[in-house]
Amino acid sequence: MKKLKNEAELFKAALEAGVIYGEKRGVVEFEATDSASDKALYIYRLLVHDKVIAPLPEEQVSQKSVRHRLALWHARQLPKDDPLLQ
Repeated sequence: MKKLKNEAELFKAALEAGVIYGEKRGVVEFEATDSASDKALYIYRLLVHDKVIAPLPEEQVSQKSVRHRLALWHARQLPKDDPLLQ
């Protein structure tokens, strides 16, 4: 797994985008007390269910791999000249 430049920032942006995605779909309503790890795993599973991203083999699903996968997902949605991709 190759680390992305600005992966932490991409993950934060992906988490925000994923929360909006899930709430717009009407399948989830996150609370302020929900941890980032819980949100990330839920968003990952939702995106896999909706066939937006390819699933990881179940034995490879970890916080690190989920964070990386969500960062990649968000990076692909950004325009080429976005500062997060520099």
